[in-house]
Amino acid sequence: MVNEQRDGRVHRTVHEAETDAPADVVYRLIADTSRWPLYLPPNVQVEQLESTGDTERLRMWATANGQVKSWTSRRVLDPVARRIEFRQEVPAAPVETVGGTWIVTELGPERSLLTLLHDFTVADDRREDVEWVERAIDTNSRAELGNLCALAAGWARLDERVVVFEDSVHVDGPAERVYDFLHRADLWPERLPHVDRLELTEDEPGVQVMTMDTRTADGSAHTTESVRVCFPEDLRIVYKQTATPALMTAHTGCWTVRPADGGGLTVTSQHSVVLCEEAVEGALGAGVDLAQARRHVREALGRNSGATLHHAKQFAESAALSR
Repeated sequence: MVNEQRDGRVHRTVHEAETDAPADVVYRLIADTSRWPLYLPPNVQVEQLESTGDTERLRMWATANGQVKSWTSRRVLDPVARRIEFRQEVPAAPVETVGGTWIVTELGPERSLLTLLHDFTVADDRREDVEWVERAIDTNSRAELGNLCALAAGWARLDERVVVFEDSVHVDGPAERVYDFLHRADLWPERLPHVDRLELTEDEPGVQVMTMDTRTADGSAHTTESVRVCFPEDLRIVYKQTATPALMTAHTGCWTVRPADGGGLTVTSQHSVVLCEEAVEGALGAGVDLAQARRHVREALGRNSGATLHHAKQFAESAALSR
């Protein structure tokens, strides 16, 4: 439900949703922003810049009306009242100011109300910009509250649905060469045998939007859409799939290039996945349980990312040998 009020140039919205979950469980989900890319559909990446007591500053990337936006926010957490106030310090255009509050209200031992308040202004109060922001807030808030409430309602089995793993290779080659291989995903169809097609746009430096067709070991093809945020100074690329296979409700990951003990590099691919329990049998066959689905996802994703790591290693080490 959305209620919109206007106080001069300040526009206010209210979104609410109920869930069959304890209030403390719901609060923990919204307090832990490290899991937001996995739990909140519009959220791509969160970087914690500062944390002091109950106050933190965050750099965030998220989709809004089909665009990738980035901003810096300050949050004040009150775990006793189960409230989190936020205010963007550096908003993304067309927003001039924006802030709000997350509120978790206990309705019973296993029932909670999650409320999300927003207030915002845009430059000159232009109607087209106000409508753009209203649409983005409404779409994202509904998606966030809906997913948070669903996750909270199944909190007792949430750990079983989350799959986190990583694979690494040792590379004796230039770090910049490895990073270039991972960054130039537009060249992956030429460089990686399991990638059939890849379309990539980079309207803002370091923020890549891509659609990729990959082939698995059994010959089946999958199309995924992702947003990647690249950190060349840190030799790191984080990504979130914005369109996933039916077996997953969310998939995030990270590529890192780090110095290895004893010399050389350690290049790592990390994955985090939330499985869609209801889709397991439809995707993998009758009688397949959640444990088997976890192994399947680990093997399938690990196989393709392992192949990428192997080819990145060859790419970097061939350059080192040619010098």
